[in-house]
Amino acid sequence: MIIQKSKSKLITVIIHILIWGVFGLMYFFQPLSWSITVPYQLWIKQSIILGVMVMAFYLNSFVLVPRFLLKNRSSIYFLVVVGIVAAIVLLNIYADDWLNIRQLMDAAFHKKGPPRHRGGRDHSWDFAIIATSALVLGISTSITTIQKWQKDRQVHQELEQDRISSELSFLKAQINPHFFFNTLNNIYALTHVNADISRKAIHQLSRMMRYVLYDTQNSTTLLSQEIAFIKDYISLMELRLTDVVKIEFSAPAALKDTAIAPMIFLPFIENAFKHGVSATQPSHISITVSQNDSSVELTVVNTVIKEQNNNLEEGSGIGLNNTRRRLDLLYPGKHTLVINESKAENIYFVHLTLDLS
Repeated sequence: MIIQKSKSKLITVIIHILIWGVFGLMYFFQPLSWSITVPYQLWIKQSIILGVMVMAFYLNSFVLVPRFLLKNRSSIYFLVVVGIVAAIVLLNIYADDWLNIRQLMDAAFHKKGPPRHRGGRDHSWDFAIIATSALVLGISTSITTIQKWQKDRQVHQELEQDRISSELSFLKAQINPHFFFNTLNNIYALTHVNADISRKAIHQLSRMMRYVLYDTQNSTTLLSQEIAFIKDYISLMELRLTDVVKIEFSAPAALKDTAIAPMIFLPFIENAFKHGVSATQPSHISITVSQNDSSVELTVVNTVIKEQNNNLEEGSGIGLNNTRRRLDLLYPGKHTLVINESKAENIYFVHLTLDLS
């Protein structure tokens, strides 16, 4: 952030140097192109006018635009700007008279031929001063408004990022206890059946909770760690299942490790175990994690146990709903989620694709 601000200030300084370099060349190069000996009084006048335009530029940039134009006081702003342009024109006229610019220029041009001025004032110079003053103030206004827009946009992005980070932390905090309490319920059921199995389950759970509490504190984790966690979860769930339930799990043999949001797959798998297994009815769950270049896919297919399937979406609790929200925040435009339920085949299907590029 500090480096970006330093670069922004450097770019601003360079832009200002270029602007005044161009105007300086315009003011001082033109007399040199006249092929005459230019009186020093003309250089004095050009320096005065250029100095006044510099002051008008920064007065407009630091005072007029912020206090009037950006605060919806446009009428006052334009009146002041017109007054500044008029003051520069009057100063130009006064400088011509004070330094005798017209007479000196007539004399200089007279040496190269007939006098250029026949009395009276050359008003083309006044129009040139008006146009130049308006251009200077216009550039000043443009730069200031663009900088204000960029600053407001940066502040908005920072606030939006903070909001998203806070919301993700809240959603993640909800998902983790949800998983924890569901798993504790499973272990509690095991304690009534087999104490040895329940002790093994507690050991597995402690290993999994270490991952949940410590290894997922960052915004991302490794895909290999996430897959290892899924394997532990499936192994823990299998401890309470009977032989009528068939579990299939498949992961890439040659895994290319990459960063992924932690606990992003768990709610879909947890949902399958919650609604797709039965102690008495034949049922199955198929879980496949595949990888293709920069994309990762999760496919979960499970049978639907009728007495447990009042509403799969509502029954999934905060885990599945929050995962949808996390996907929208973490992978906007970079994920597809397809969920289908086939009542004819009694199958619930989930297919998630993440673009991790």
